Amino acid sequence: MAKKADIGGKRLIGLAPTAWVQWVTQQPDVVAEEILGSEFQWISRENDVLVKVSSPIHGQFLVLNELQLRYTSKLPLRMRTYAALAEEKYALPVYPVLVNILPPPATVTIANHFESNFLGIRAYQDYRVINLWEGEVAIVFEQSLSALLPFVPVLKQGAEVSAVQQALTLLRQDEQLIELESLLAFFASFVLGSEVVRQIMRWDMAVLQESPWYQEILKEGERIGRQEGRQEGRQEGRQEEGRSLILKQLTRRMGTLPPTVVTQIQSLTLEQLETLGEALLDFSTLADLETWLAGHL
Repeated sequence: MAKKADIGGKRLIGLAPTAWVQWVTQQPDVVAEEILGSEFQWISRENDVLVKVSSPIHGQFLVLNELQLRYTSKLPLRMRTYAALAEEKYALPVYPVLVNILPPPATVTIANHFESNFLGIRAYQDYRVINLWEGEVAIVFEQSLSALLPFVPVLKQGAEVSAVQQALTLLRQDEQLIELESLLAFFASFVLGSEVVRQIMRWDMAVLQESPWYQEILKEGERIGRQEGRQEGRQEGRQEEGRSLILKQLTRRMGTLPPTVVTQIQSLTLEQLETLGEALLDFSTLADLETWLAGHL
């Protein structure tokens, strides 16, 4: 089965797992014990991190973290399914959490539960929803939430130069975090503009283009500034630029790629390229990339 990941969630949460689970559960006595495998036999896994935790009050349980760049209508059913499978596999209670990073269109309502009724049979699943754009930026610094440092610009009062500078300083003080600098630049440029971010970061903004999230910025800009008659050309140009950026990022992480792998990447659709861009943060070997390609071609 192909290995899938959302935005490198395991890596982000793994930086400070106890601080993370205390934040999402709002339980200060919870301690992270282990990040568990979230691969289930029956379904293709996406976008989640499962953490086994313990509490002197509640005992051992699981925190299922679903990180999404943007909310979609498919998520309530996914949360219900994943929570049930995790509970069945590990025989522990599950606390499901959906973390949305960027706001959806105004016409989309974010649900905090799944509910269905078929022939009188009712299914229901609650889960906690955390919308980052509704959270106060001060929490990140006060609670040492390392995983949220790259997302500071999208938090309340985070779209300030001083907040981005503070996040950047903390990232650069820790060798484990410094690789997240380009991700911080991505979200900062989303709210401040590339020129301001370039001055803050003091490096060439071409680095930003190597971020797996760069394609999402292009997509958002296209949605806002789209004009009739130019859509097809932009789509082709964005797909070609996406291939180039993905190949550059993979080469930077893994070295020279085999010609067969390059050919496979060049054959990917724009949607597949965006999915690969999100997944590659969790790739550590060429075998990870080849496994992913085998499951998507």
